[in-house]
Amino acid sequence: MGSLKDDSNFFETQMKTEEPILYVNGKRRLLSDGLAHLTLLEYLRGLGLTGTKLGCGEGGCGACTVMVSHYDPLKRKSIHRAVNACLAPLYSVEGMHVITVEGIGNRQLGLHPVQEILCNSHGSQCGFCTPGFVMSMYALLRSSKEPPTQEQIEESLAGNLCRCTGYRPILDAFRVFAKTDNSLYINCDTLSKFKDAKVICPSTGRPCECGARDGNDSSACGTLRPFSKSLSYSEIDGSYYSECELIFPSELVSRKPHSLYLKGSRDMMWFRPLKLQDVLDLKSRFPEAKLLVGNTEIGIETKFKSMFYQVIIATTHVPELNILRVKDSGLEIGASVTLTELLDTLKHCVAERDEHETSACSAFLEQLRWFAGCQIRNVASVGGNICTASPISDLNPLWMAARAQFNIIDTKGNMRTVFAREFFKGYRKVDLRSGEILLSVFLPFTKPGEYVKEFKQAHRRDDDIALVNAAMRVVLEQKGHAWSVIDASIVYGGVAPVPLSAVKTETFLKGKPWTSETLQCALQVLKEDIIIAENAPGGMVEFRQSLTASFFFKFFLLISYNIQQKTQVLQGFPDSYKSAVDPYKRPSSYGVQSHESLQKGTSVGLPVTHLAAKLQVTGEAEYADDVPMPYNGLHAALVLSKKPHARICFIDDSAAKLVPGFEGFFKSKDVPGGNDIGAVINDEELFASKFVTCVGQVIGIVVADTHENAKTASQKVHVEYEELPAVLCIKDALKVGSFHPNTEKILQKGDVSECFNSGVCQKIVEGEVQIGGQEHFYLEPNSTLIWTADGGNEVHMVSSTQAPQKHQKFVSHVLGLPMNKVVCKAKRLGGGFGGKETRSAFLAAAAAVPSYLLRRPVRITLDRDIDMMTTGQRHAFLGKYKVGFSEEGKVLALDLEIYNNGGNSLDLSLAVLERAMFHSDNVYVIENVRIRGKVCFTHIPSNTAFRGFGGPQGMFITENWIEHIARELGKRPEEIKEQNFHKEGHVLHYGQKLEQCRLQQVWNALKVSCDFNVAHLEVDKFNSLNRWKKRGIAMVPTKFGISFTTKFMNQAGALVQVYTDGTVLVTHGGVEMGQGLHTKVAQIAASAFNVPVSCVFISETSTDKVPNSSPTAASASSDMYGAAVLDACEQIKSRMEPIASKNKHALFAEIANACHLERIDLSAHGFYATPDIGFDWKSGKGKPFSYYTFGAAYAEVEVDTLTGDFHLREADIVMDLGNSLNPAIDIGQIEGGFVQGIGLFALEEVKWGDPAHQWIRPGYLFTQGPGTYKLPTVNDIPLKFKVSLLQDAPNPKAIHSSKAVGEPPLFLASAAFFAIKDAISAAREEAGNEGWFVLDSPATPERIRMACPDEFTKPFADSEFRAKLSV
Repeated sequence: MGSLKDDSNFFETQMKTEEPILYVNGKRRLLSDGLAHLTLLEYLRGLGLTGTKLGCGEGGCGACTVMVSHYDPLKRKSIHRAVNACLAPLYSVEGMHVITVEGIGNRQLGLHPVQEILCNSHGSQCGFCTPGFVMSMYALLRSSKEPPTQEQIEESLAGNLCRCTGYRPILDAFRVFAKTDNSLYINCDTLSKFKDAKVICPSTGRPCECGARDGNDSSACGTLRPFSKSLSYSEIDGSYYSECELIFPSELVSRKPHSLYLKGSRDMMWFRPLKLQDVLDLKSRFPEAKLLVGNTEIGIETKFKSMFYQVIIATTHVPELNILRVKDSGLEIGASVTLTELLDTLKHCVAERDEHETSACSAFLEQLRWFAGCQIRNVASVGGNICTASPISDLNPLWMAARAQFNIIDTKGNMRTVFAREFFKGYRKVDLRSGEILLSVFLPFTKPGEYVKEFKQAHRRDDDIALVNAAMRVVLEQKGHAWSVIDASIVYGGVAPVPLSAVKTETFLKGKPWTSETLQCALQVLKEDIIIAENAPGGMVEFRQSLTASFFFKFFLLISYNIQQKTQVLQGFPDSYKSAVDPYKRPSSYGVQSHESLQKGTSVGLPVTHLAAKLQVTGEAEYADDVPMPYNGLHAALVLSKKPHARICFIDDSAAKLVPGFEGFFKSKDVPGGNDIGAVINDEELFASKFVTCVGQVIGIVVADTHENAKTASQKVHVEYEELPAVLCIKDALKVGSFHPNTEKILQKGDVSECFNSGVCQKIVEGEVQIGGQEHFYLEPNSTLIWTADGGNEVHMVSSTQAPQKHQKFVSHVLGLPMNKVVCKAKRLGGGFGGKETRSAFLAAAAAVPSYLLRRPVRITLDRDIDMMTTGQRHAFLGKYKVGFSEEGKVLALDLEIYNNGGNSLDLSLAVLERAMFHSDNVYVIENVRIRGKVCFTHIPSNTAFRGFGGPQGMFITENWIEHIARELGKRPEEIKEQNFHKEGHVLHYGQKLEQCRLQQVWNALKVSCDFNVAHLEVDKFNSLNRWKKRGIAMVPTKFGISFTTKFMNQAGALVQVYTDGTVLVTHGGVEMGQGLHTKVAQIAASAFNVPVSCVFISETSTDKVPNSSPTAASASSDMYGAAVLDACEQIKSRMEPIASKNKHALFAEIANACHLERIDLSAHGFYATPDIGFDWKSGKGKPFSYYTFGAAYAEVEVDTLTGDFHLREADIVMDLGNSLNPAIDIGQIEGGFVQGIGLFALEEVKWGDPAHQWIRPGYLFTQGPGTYKLPTVNDIPLKFKVSLLQDAPNPKAIHSSKAVGEPPLFLASAAFFAIKDAISAAREEAGNEGWFVLDSPATPERIRMACPDEFTKPFADSEFRAKLSV
């Protein structure tokens, strides 16, 4: 191989023939050389197109979705694809047309129908994910000649995550574009002629008669808008839904593809050859070069694993590598064929060919259906997936089982063929010799008697990597009434470093009859065939081992029932076993919302859409990272600890200084002011000086000219440590007595000891409850832009924070400046959920140091993995209970110990513990109570506030011991709950008297709504008929206290100004983060002045406008800031009244102008302090809450007991929200909170390097992004999602008789958890395992499966097995 310089000269002449171009939103752009290191996202945002967001950087959230179009000369049409811009290399879209959210519509020129319907349907809350959803739907519509089906719509959105809405309003919005029945599609002309014509309800997808209602009223389920049908279709431009659609550039139709040779930073070279021989020549010259199609693997390696590949060869334009032929004997698939192209071809084969030929095709189809999101499938290649050789690849076991052949070619053109089962040699190693590449794959069609089946179990059904997968193939021959095995392939993924063939089992099966006896013997062989080491990477050994048996059992049953169906010969398995093989096909979900609109004034009580909705659906809404970087600005990256507990020996930054663009490294000695910080007490350091107490603790900060250079330099700072013992979980903390100082708390009522000792308690149960943590996963990562002004005399910042005052205070402290010289502003957040209340402040303070010392603007925006590993999570809890009760189920005494994992600093952990203690009765009368709590000190990053603030954990522990009582007495839990409900006037265990207790009303309304008794009978019937699938139901109530439990924080300020044109400007101390706070406040102001809400504008939150604001948290912001704004409005109105009384029929603008002419002050500061609250921990008595929000939820689930898979069939929620300020926003909060709660209780598992997970490095967070941490997706929400607001229930304690809503609904999702447990109970009872059992939260597939003991789990775990959990 020659020198790189020689090679570059050669390829510059050979491959660079035309100038590289790209169209962006219809505008032609030249791509300059030297940008090979950039992603499409970085390029677009550099152009100022900030509607495309960076959410995760690994293609897992969809926030960066754009549409990429290219012309296919063979098909003579344009291909329109949704693509993750965060992974797409810039040069990979050369010669294509990229359309971003800004390109399809805006407020000035008009919204696109996709944007408009999402806006009007309340489908955008924080708005950060919204452009991604818009573009996913847009790409689907543009690429579809016919209207898409509901199934296609939901599938197209599976690669997009939303943390706010709960997905229901998004689906409802986009459902209007779905094709259901042509006869139901009615255009405007038809609608005017036939008044009684039915339209499609976007909520249900069915005909309805609600179209006559006002479109702005969310109680109406909506109409089929005229724009929901395409206006036209062409092969070049796709479908048009707007007269302003961007056309596909004609230049790109006639332009022939050409080869590319371009460069990037660090001498990176990017090649795009057009011929196979060119690929081979390049591979010969650069043996270490990486072949690339979709960048879905390399992109993650370079971004998150700091890997660098100097030579990239893009094979997207090489015809020989893009072959996709259907032959008589099978499919020939080029290595560069995308998974979407393969999927389409497989669908065609299954539809067109005989069923016996396409068994393998059907298996691939089903596996691809759950393979990533469509954005990934649209670019990821067959060959890339194969050669990556992931041990958990979904497709590689199938290639092996289906007898696929891999065609390999070397640089000299020599070819050889390797069977797939011989191709994988070791972890990430394949049978490709130096200079060889994978050319194509041959997938043979199956023959009569040949069956292929796929299996996969993941944390989440959609867009998730497998925990274990499998592919199985058998060839059977009929001999009389019997069937015998001619050949068999059994291959597993996720059990070894490579896809593993169960060779002994395959050998055993050959020649055996297909009988239940053979099955039992084969299972015994399989147990010895597949063995997973105790501390194997990935953990969950018992679960994964049992899945190997479960999958084989399912396969055997499937084939047996197949034979039975064809031959009518019974195979020895009962009908109840069919549930093991019934295919899962998720129907489209739908929602029902019920509320009354009690209008007060012009706006209060109406379902007004989110004020920023239009900005958000068009991508025009500005977030912290979207603010343009000022001149001379720098980017910052943190230097983080790599040890959980250690002494810092020395720090060497010499290598960092050599990185291009490096401007400085700052550590503790450089801090101008105080290095000590903390949310409540200063028990943290801004930059660790002598010791580190967790992995991810900040040691220093690097600034450089670009984000990538700053990141590279930060990784080159070398820190030498002396390791010290680390405490990594609650149980370890209990063993060694590791607690935060002064955090022991106790609440008491009655005499617990006397009650237990007196013999009054006829029954006593004791137990332990564990609930894991939860990552906030706000879609917008933490971000701050900070700069100095007036020669460094002032500091200003724009931050993504729920607590601007906290940022102001931290920055003031570390710089040694007074607070009046530091200003923090927050326009909006892309989600917060408590995670940006205190843990974002240290980031702003860290960035402030270099900004202040260098007098230059500094931006810090965390990558998703850094955000997750440094900023804390929801607290894990351990509860130990002892409960005494009567034989009827009346609770008499509770003795409870609770511990939360505070991490390495106190932060808000004590307040979280206190609220958990307050809520540890949930809604039940307990006359004798003793609750003791402590905050554990551990060497993990400090945990912090999260929606519910300890309340959900406290109530979850309560509901567990309620279930324990029910199990002990042989009764339904709902019966025990009803016996012990709170009543009006009851005095709680902390001394507060219950007022306006609407618990029974809520419960009764829910019971009627869900028809609980009928549901119970139906579930019992289902369970009696199905052995391997079980259903469960549960009803769960909640009582959530509203107020900050720290009294002084219950205050709010606002500034209201009326202008002479009659418009109103409001500034208040609350932060808009998607919860609709600004919208509600605007409604309050509009109604106060009797003007339309469009006349009110809410300015950004700023510490120089409203000082000393409490964080936007505790669900109390609408109450407090709404009241403060109303106070200011009333002051202004009282000043205006004399003028208004003389001009009774004048417009508000006329009155305002008249007041101005009379020199009347039209500006007022409003203030509100929540009255009659306060708690004394010394006495353990007081009134910590202003009032309570009540709610109840019903859930029905179906569980696959063989795999632990489950789906939520129905959720029904009733909430008491008083007189809702905005029922649409409140229902959105309920749905979003509930789905976030589904994550907490059933999907989202945090995994740390602790004693339970020894395969993870000590103290490290394993779940650092969407690849390993699983949020609910659009396909995880209830199939039927019903929400009702209790009617005629005004609340005298809050503004306009409303109630707080943000946090209370989250706990109601525990109904899904307890419904899962109910289903597990049915399975256990059928297997002979009756009695109480422990199920920790979250109820992941592992916990569900291992709680359903049977013959497949017995070899690996006993019936009381508890899966490991980081607590």
